[in-house]
Amino acid sequence: MSVKIGNTNFTEFNDLHNDPNIVPPAERAKIDFEVALIGKLIEAREAKGLSQKQLADLAGLKQPAIARLESMKVTPQIDTLFKILHPLGYTLAVVPVDPPQQP
Repeated sequence: MSVKIGNTNFTEFNDLHNDPNIVPPAERAKIDFEVALIGKLIEAREAKGLSQKQLADLAGLKQPAIARLESMKVTPQIDTLFKILHPLGYTLAVVPVDPPQQP
């Protein structure tokens, strides 16, 4: 869907994001995963009642690192994820995309 304002057509983000000619499916899956992951990290931090600074102190990081991660300006390295997840009471897990079918 596009919106015309004046003489300019503007396309909505979802139109671009879901167009396989613009964002290939693998890239879209990566973006969706990162959005979900960062969303869960923010949710977990807020549920614990921690500020970015408090979480950074517990994780051995600096507050701007947490801010960059939460604003999705950077993609976290696995070791950084572990540092952040531990004080939040979480870990990483690899799970199947589709559960196996029961006979």
